[in-house]
Amino acid sequence: MATASKGLSNSRKGEDLITATGCHPLEIPTEDQDGEMGTRHDHTDMTRMGKAQEFKRNLRPLAALSFASVLQATWEFILISNTQGLENGGMAGLVWTYVWTFVGFGFIIVSLSEMASMAPTSGGQYHWVSEFASPRYQKFLSYLTGWMSVLAWQAGAASGSFLTGTIIQGLISVHNPKYEPTRWQGTLFVFAMILVIYFFNVYAASWMPRIQNVLLALHTLCWVIVVVVLWAMAPRQSASAVFTEIKTYSGWHNAGLALMIGQISAIYGSLSSDATAHMSEEVRDAGRYVPLAIVGGYFSNGILALITVITLMFAMPSVEDALNDPTGFPFIYVFKQAVSTAGVNGLTAIILIPVVFSNILFNASTARQTYAFARDKGLPFASWISHVNQSYKLPVNAIALSCIISGLLSLINIGSDTAFNAIISLNVAALMWTYAISISCVMYRKIYLPDTLPHRRWSLGRHGLWVNSTGLAYVLFALFWSFWPPEIPVTLKNFNWSIVLFIGVFLISVAMYIFQGRWVYKGPVVDVKRL
Repeated sequence: MATASKGLSNSRKGEDLITATGCHPLEIPTEDQDGEMGTRHDHTDMTRMGKAQEFKRNLRPLAALSFASVLQATWEFILISNTQGLENGGMAGLVWTYVWTFVGFGFIIVSLSEMASMAPTSGGQYHWVSEFASPRYQKFLSYLTGWMSVLAWQAGAASGSFLTGTIIQGLISVHNPKYEPTRWQGTLFVFAMILVIYFFNVYAASWMPRIQNVLLALHTLCWVIVVVVLWAMAPRQSASAVFTEIKTYSGWHNAGLALMIGQISAIYGSLSSDATAHMSEEVRDAGRYVPLAIVGGYFSNGILALITVITLMFAMPSVEDALNDPTGFPFIYVFKQAVSTAGVNGLTAIILIPVVFSNILFNASTARQTYAFARDKGLPFASWISHVNQSYKLPVNAIALSCIISGLLSLINIGSDTAFNAIISLNVAALMWTYAISISCVMYRKIYLPDTLPHRRWSLGRHGLWVNSTGLAYVLFALFWSFWPPEIPVTLKNFNWSIVLFIGVFLISVAMYIFQGRWVYKGPVVDVKRL
């Protein structure tokens, strides 16, 4: 009897597995020698979501963690893009806004990680919204989230390349004080960066999983060098100035209000932590290791960034002089106080190396997100954008499109840097909106239909709902302050155009849905339900 019962139990398990995967258990592909097909769990997840495995799963667990850490590059970006934080809060303001941003964003990150374990797909937020939202609103909300996500990632890709170009211009001005940077020269540097990005993401893509662990070591080693040099050779500020003196240099006289506006520097450094989710279809055993990569990359980067911020503040003799430095970068001013011109060039080059590779990986994630939304018929020319090159097993058209968009956006900078900065500022608001919608949808499902949530191998457990609630509260708080102008009096040049662009993109997305999306876009949940 016991043997018969055991046989019946195994039979039922086999039937359950057939239901989940669409295959007999013996027919489920095992992991091949190179890992290109992934594991049984990967096959089960892709089958449940109704997606074909088109990419090679050549990102191992450590490579996925390296991808997340190098792409986010938090300590590098908080070092090179802290002007608004220093203007609105000074040294202590930048330190404490980063602390609470690091904690607040942590709740968002773990919430996204749990969803990445439930549905490990390149689509990310728009897929999660489609699968977890109320059936009445899932198609509309998913479509809007997809458009917001595509535009946010494309704007972010352009901003990274632009930032690299302007840093190179800053280095030239250090070496030659008579050099006056021009916008057209900066755009040429952007074009050069875009060519490097395209080459690595298409022709050198097979190398990347092998060298990403080296890049992670380089990312950490560069941090050690910068921090040690500043502590050993830079002049020293007092602890009271670093931790207690909150000042404003932007015209905002209310220190509390200035702090809220200045936190955008910390937010910018924490964005895009979900990038590895968009590489899910190339990570082996994605349901387990993508969440681990997202969480591990975020918190390890965040700790390095916190130490970097404190170190930079102790090494900064004058905030006002740093903000007025001819290079336009306060960190270069700090380097100049610590080392010679050759040393400044060397330290800045140390920062540029991981930033360049961050841009390369950022474009890879951007292309996968764009590819996924096109695959679900969310974009015009969807069949072309979602085409996978069979020689490279890569979305080459989506990679090329992302590079072209970055190049076109950089051309705007030649005519008006204000217009260009307005466009790339969309990155913050649009991404935060996608976080808010996806977290709201998974909370809805946890409250009203908890038994219908997919199995996840990385779970928040019984703490999930309050963690999600805290993450949602923080993201709405940060989104509100991201729309404020950075300084007063407000002019056309310093106005925060992100609110205008955010509303404009939202309305365009609604119009696209009315005239095209509602006829051709069904949402990923349709494929999930079909299976």
